[in-house]
Amino acid sequence: MEILRLLQQHLPAFALEVLRLSVWLLLLLLIFVPLERLFAVRPQKIFRKGFPVDVAYYFLTGLLPKVLLVLPMALFAWGLHYVVPHGLHTRIAALPLWARLAAALVVGEFGFYWGHRWTHEVPFLWRFHSIHHSAEEIDWLVNTRAHPVDIVFVRLCGFVPMIALGLAQPMAGTRVDVVPLLILLVGTMWGFFIHANLRWRFGWLGLLISTPAFHHWHHTNDEHANKNYASMLPWMDKLFGTWYMPRKQWPSKYGINGPMAPGLAGQLLQPLLPQDEEAQAPSAQAAH
Repeated sequence: MEILRLLQQHLPAFALEVLRLSVWLLLLLLIFVPLERLFAVRPQKIFRKGFPVDVAYYFLTGLLPKVLLVLPMALFAWGLHYVVPHGLHTRIAALPLWARLAAALVVGEFGFYWGHRWTHEVPFLWRFHSIHHSAEEIDWLVNTRAHPVDIVFVRLCGFVPMIALGLAQPMAGTRVDVVPLLILLVGTMWGFFIHANLRWRFGWLGLLISTPAFHHWHHTNDEHANKNYASMLPWMDKLFGTWYMPRKQWPSKYGINGPMAPGLAGQLLQPLLPQDEEAQAPSAQAAH
């Protein structure tokens, strides 16, 4: 009876969230499908191989990671509250919203960069992140193909330094802190854009803000793999020596070398099963 009561209590909110995601999916389809028909890097079908699985990932990653992040974010905020000088958070909170957003973008991107890079360099983390790289055709919806563990880890790497510096304050009483919400919203929308099958580079602006060309090279499955980790600020890769951006070329192939289960359930379980770490490591992928 208690389980039934909880279901009745939370079902309307869950249904509303699913409806919200469905509306966003329709809007994204209306935006990106025409653009990818007009400015495609290479022609490919709308309902390509893996499209149904990626739609399932869209709803899964839209619902589950935010639930999984609540507890660790609260614990980090609570612990850092006793470590970081209170005066720092007070001064940061007094900054104008635009200044907090700009600082949070840079600090968060630093954390996201290293979190993303570690998912390539640490074999255990690559088990989860390889699901995202298993797509052999790249378009806007590939942005959602990600294991919840992978998403939670990378987001924590970005949000923890923001919390430490007071740029994100999840323990700000009853007041909702809009900075992490805006960073997450803008980052998610930009993620759809940089995965899109669009032949856009932005010229010199491509050094300041990530583009589809920049991120497609991150998904390449050749000797240039393990580059271009930044999601929004590619100069992070310039700073840490992982930039790769040829002027006119595009990757000849995407994907990974190891096997990947074809369905959603199999992909979610695969990282938890025994594997040949040496064969699955991203360094082995880059060597081919």
